[in-house]
Amino acid sequence: MNVDIVEAVTQIAKERNIKREVLSDIIENLFLAMIKRKYGTSDNFEIFVSMDKGEVEIYQTKTIVETVEDEVTEITLEKAKQVEPDLELGDEFVEIIDPSSFGRRLITSAKQSLTQKIREAEKEVLFNEFKDRVGEIIIGDVRQMNRDEILISVDNMEVLLKKQDQIYNERYHRGDNIRAVIKEVAQTNRGPEVLVSRTHPQFLIRLFELEVPEIYDGIIELKGVARFPGDRAKVAVYSNDKRIDAVGACVGLKGVRIQSIVKELNNEKIDVINWSSEPEIFIQRALSPAKPNRIIINEEEKTATAVIPDDQISLAIGKGGQNRQLASRLTGYEVTTEKESDWLALQQPEEKLMLEDVPELSKNVLEKLLAAGYVTADEVLDAGQEEILSLKGFGAKTVERLLDILNSYYEEETVETQEEFIEENEREHEEEEETV
Repeated sequence: MNVDIVEAVTQIAKERNIKREVLSDIIENLFLAMIKRKYGTSDNFEIFVSMDKGEVEIYQTKTIVETVEDEVTEITLEKAKQVEPDLELGDEFVEIIDPSSFGRRLITSAKQSLTQKIREAEKEVLFNEFKDRVGEIIIGDVRQMNRDEILISVDNMEVLLKKQDQIYNERYHRGDNIRAVIKEVAQTNRGPEVLVSRTHPQFLIRLFELEVPEIYDGIIELKGVARFPGDRAKVAVYSNDKRIDAVGACVGLKGVRIQSIVKELNNEKIDVINWSSEPEIFIQRALSPAKPNRIIINEEEKTATAVIPDDQISLAIGKGGQNRQLASRLTGYEVTTEKESDWLALQQPEEKLMLEDVPELSKNVLEKLLAAGYVTADEVLDAGQEEILSLKGFGAKTVERLLDILNSYYEEETVETQEEFIEENEREHEEEEETV
């Protein structure tokens, strides 16, 4: 029986990449558990497992006494001498236990326990194998699919691709060959769990390393990656060799290198730009394909305002704001975009026209307006005809003419001379006095 068990376990060790020492410990603990169930204790038992010979030896140590009170730990001198005649009272007697004496029921239970322990050992092997491989790309076959995750078989191991780590516009089928990056290896209530991802920025980095030898060799550095998985990504690169164009090397002859990556990512659009240590230049490049005219940096708040030509503002923002958001993630600055025309208007505010600077106004009219709290032409025009007409000393014709004069400064129309306005105002006052 013990030979069969050891041989079976040895075969499992080869198939599942479990160390023989680990399995030896499993078998030893298994027999100790069987002993405890049969005898109630395992304190005076020793187990020796020989994986090479395929043998399990069990030794039970007893004390030689005149009268046996506990058969598990004691033996009579008479029985002991039948095996070793030279023994005396008080000596220790070692008895060899035949594993088959445990009975079929106990052995069946032990085999089930062994299976469970092997599964646990296998999971532990999985954890130890993958815990140092975080960030590596794995290639496996889709084994099982459900709503929330996909089970992938990798070298007889199973890893999980959860929904949030799947590219949203991809469709998978059982048996499909799939590539992903190892995102996390953790111990859970279900045992060791290996999580992989196709949406993590690290996956894009590893794909570039596979397709661009210069990156793998360290000639070209990937300085940053930002992604909207399945839609768009931006990659900043830098060449340590001035003779090599970083962007050109990543794109490849006729775009062959970048197209291979795009295809793997289900046609995700990838912008490759040259990295710069100068924030203004880096942000300007990150907003490609738009070409900002000016970048205004606030280092304290880590923000930047990009002044964009009016006809390129939609390019700078991108679909759903993706281009601007990717530029922010890539550069580390919160980037906002502003139309050039709006920005110029803010930089050159319109000067206010003071009433004192309008020569067409008579001294009498000017004094009345100033006394009423009106200082600029804008204030009078904003108040409107009815409001000015309610002021003391202003008639309808005077107010109408006043508004025409002030509007002319904004409409650039010709107005009557000061003398004409004064005469008209005085005539109107005479008419009002006669009426009174």
